Amino acid sequence: MDFDPILALLGLPLAFVLGWLASRFDLRQLRLDNRQAPKAYFKGLNFLLNEQQDQAIDAFIEAVQNDPDTSDLHFALGNLFRRRGEYERAVRVHQHLLSRADLSEDERHRAQHALALDYLKAGLLDRAEQALLALEGTRFEAEARLALLANYERARDWSGAARVAQLLEDSDQGSFDTRRAHYLCEEAADRLAASDTVQAQSLLLQAIAMAPQAARARLALAELQIGAGDALQAWKTLSQALAQCHAASAPLIAPPLAQAAIAAGQVNPALALLEDCYARSPALDVLDAIVTLQSLDPARHASARERYALHLEKEPSLIAASKWIAGEVLSQEQFHPHVQRALDHAVKPLSRYRCMACGFEATRYFWQCPGCQAWDSYPARRIEEL
Repeated sequence: MDFDPILALLGLPLAFVLGWLASRFDLRQLRLDNRQAPKAYFKGLNFLLNEQQDQAIDAFIEAVQNDPDTSDLHFALGNLFRRRGEYERAVRVHQHLLSRADLSEDERHRAQHALALDYLKAGLLDRAEQALLALEGTRFEAEARLALLANYERARDWSGAARVAQLLEDSDQGSFDTRRAHYLCEEAADRLAASDTVQAQSLLLQAIAMAPQAARARLALAELQIGAGDALQAWKTLSQALAQCHAASAPLIAPPLAQAAIAAGQVNPALALLEDCYARSPALDVLDAIVTLQSLDPARHASARERYALHLEKEPSLIAASKWIAGEVLSQEQFHPHVQRALDHAVKPLSRYRCMACGFEATRYFWQCPGCQAWDSYPARRIEEL
């Protein structure tokens, strides 16, 4: 059959009309998609502002389905999953972002950082470490190092934590001397648990040299010296701690100092130190240490308890009142045990320590809060004295 050019010319207008109709359809569909995506996005944002996270997630999922190439929606969705504790879904979202070939280098780093946070929150410490180390040299480097520091602390990898703390200090992110001294103390505790007292003492001496104003290493060293039977050296260590460490640490230092002074026969010098410390800043634990030392002297034994009454003139303290009344003879002495039991019960909550970062309360002092993992967040004073 011969080719007829007339038919070809007649077909051109038809092809043009069909192409025009197809382009109009695609354009209308594109406009519809573009309208739907922002609408779903703003709906999700509104739910998020109203703390309706379930509805916000549904809206963001709808927005992502309408526009799968929008990375910001993926980041918003992944962060929502992480906040809700749905770490597996957050990981999938951020891994999907990293698999995209069209992602810019900066967005890829952002996705890597988000993925590392997912792993951290999920407790997958090995994966978190790998993801954070991959961010060296990026704009997320400082944030990644801080997260890596927390990661090593959770894993109790104290040498790794010390290395990262040094990197942060070298990059002008602040001083980490006290934190690194804590790491050395933690390592010393591990060595003591393994009966390696020589290495433990060496680590504690390093910690004192690194942060001479911090009390923890000196307290641990004195305890080690007491255990070795060297009470005189422990007394010297603690008296130096009282003189050189932060004044706020005195309530922690005073009780073991009194015990070391008794064992080393240094009661009078210890009393002089503690009296001076108490005069500058009255504290219950310092007062307890003074009363303990004064009670050893027969001439002062009867008046030692009266120090609690004198403390009440300076500070209204239910703890001090309870300790004073414990040795007092009441007019109706038969009720004394009941009154004392009620007072002891009432002072228990006041005798605790409280974390200033998260409010976690404990009957003993912690250098790192068990609740929020913050370091040095416990004041050395009891709740009643705050």
